[in-house]
Amino acid sequence: MSKFFHAYDIRGIYNIDFDKNDVYKIGFFLTSLLKTDKILVGRDVRVSSPEIYEYLVKGIIDSGANVYNAGLATTPMIYYLTAKHHFDASVMITASHNSKEYNGIKVSGTDASPIGYDAGLNVIENLVNTKEIVIAEKKGEVISFDVKNDYISFLHKYLTDISNLKVGIDSSNGMSALLIKDILGDTPIYINNELDGNFPSHDPNPLVEANTNDIKKLVIDQKCDIGLIFDGDADRVMFIDEKGNFIQPDLMIAVLAEHFLKNESSIKPKVLHDIRTSKSVTEYIQSKGGEAVMWKVGRAFASVKLREIDGLFGGELAGHYYFKDFYFSDSGILMSLIVLEILNNLKSEGIAISNLIEKINKYYSSGELNLKIENKKEAMELLKDTLTEEEKLTAFYDFDGYRIEFKDWWFNIRPSNTEPYLRLLIEANTEIILKEKASRIKNLLKRFEI
Repeated sequence: MSKFFHAYDIRGIYNIDFDKNDVYKIGFFLTSLLKTDKILVGRDVRVSSPEIYEYLVKGIIDSGANVYNAGLATTPMIYYLTAKHHFDASVMITASHNSKEYNGIKVSGTDASPIGYDAGLNVIENLVNTKEIVIAEKKGEVISFDVKNDYISFLHKYLTDISNLKVGIDSSNGMSALLIKDILGDTPIYINNELDGNFPSHDPNPLVEANTNDIKKLVIDQKCDIGLIFDGDADRVMFIDEKGNFIQPDLMIAVLAEHFLKNESSIKPKVLHDIRTSKSVTEYIQSKGGEAVMWKVGRAFASVKLREIDGLFGGELAGHYYFKDFYFSDSGILMSLIVLEILNNLKSEGIAISNLIEKINKYYSSGELNLKIENKKEAMELLKDTLTEEEKLTAFYDFDGYRIEFKDWWFNIRPSNTEPYLRLLIEANTEIILKEKASRIKNLLKRFEI
């Protein structure tokens, strides 16, 4: 696999991992891969996005297809427009949560279905590396498709009265700043809400603790009921409780049950979660009458699986939340609107978001740890073999690394697709067991560390 082709998208440091010539070829060959003569294109505010847009468009129109230019957009906005307006292909130019030197391309097909490496990006990679460009006799053209207000109108359907709530919002200088005030108005307190592809306030990755300092301070100083922080392209959102604490994103999947499962009439509606999700979440979903379904990490897998099982909603530890009513795709802003409605109802009963999280969360978690490891496969096998010999396992999953469960703890170990890391997450019934197992695993992996 080339350095910039990944499992979920095309991404890397622009002008180091890939450049405008690569982008041109990608644009040119997209048409034949997705068998369409029109491609919707949106872009984020990164400094390199205009040049990537220019060369992507050149490639597409040289292949004979038309470009429908949506302009600046959030990634979920492109998903929505793709499905709503019946495009068989769309491209969002973004590097999501990565820092400013990165950029990339997210490709979707019919009904906003994700095009990951195994679903077609591998074909594009091969064509880029091997096939000659033959410009079409009749080139395509660029058609303006600025229908941002269409998406805003859709989101307004999920907006309830939040005048009783004090809400803090950190847009990370990313794409949520394009829309969020048009939806929520002047009621929330906004920070870092100016579009700026240099991300002057902090990197647009809310999973890194240092990047949440601004929103935590705002929540405490302004006595907010909740804080929201979006990533760079607004497909992810994370939450800060009223005490200024970061809420583990998988726990918010259980929070959604307060909205979706309360009045659900179907028998055991399905809820999707990834292999790293806390048992607290699955148990809470089951207590509300839902059926929890575990699957692989990443939109290229989650969106497809949610559609396959006809699930109501789903989520990931990384802060992606998927909805049946959103073409089985993820949206940070849509998630926020649903959570604010839930929180408004809770507040009317005198319940804070931290109270609900305490009710849901029964276990102790390490959070996801990144271990720099050589010979990742060998290290994973050693863990599996050694720990299952030492203790009787109660459940075993091997579709995204390993999730191995024992009587009073479990762990997930999975390799990074792009870096020399193993991702490790441990959850246990007590803090003592958590520390003991974390120490045991780290000792076993010590000889593999780089």
